[in-house]
Amino acid sequence: MPSPEPLRYLAVGRILRPWGLSGWVKTEVLTDFPERFDPPGTLLVGEERRPVRLEASRKMGRMILLKFAGYETPEACAGLREQTLYIPIEDAKPLPEGELYVYQLIGLEVWTDEGERLGRVTDLWETGSNDVYVVDREGQVILLPAIKEVVRAIDIERGRMTVHLMEGLLP
Repeated sequence: MPSPEPLRYLAVGRILRPWGLSGWVKTEVLTDFPERFDPPGTLLVGEERRPVRLEASRKMGRMILLKFAGYETPEACAGLREQTLYIPIEDAKPLPEGELYVYQLIGLEVWTDEGERLGRVTDLWETGSNDVYVVDREGQVILLPAIKEVVRAIDIERGRMTVHLMEGLLP
């Protein structure tokens, strides 16, 4: 299986719709670092990653209102509707020791502590108690709780996660 292309951008928000009459957009925050939206700054919009300059922001509950340079009316903002906002991966905030971004976990090969390959991490589910790694084992889904009793080691450099299979984890 060929290696996936390295990730170059991180999604930090999703523009929902124009807001008000002076060029603001209501945006869903997709980052744990909402200060990312403190102006001034530049974000990349849409799949073409077009740069937009952030002029102002206002928190609105769990959403945020954003104002970009050159977007002065709701009509000018209409093309931004449902667009994702990105940052270059090199602009990601450094995490504390031992913490990882989700993008670093997706694609890791999962091995048991007994040397059996289980598959690849394809997703991470955030639940109320602990996160759950979704592992694809040749079309079969394995759900592994992200707890220290199960996840023994994560080696980003080697692209590998080592797990201990507690009774009942395999289907």
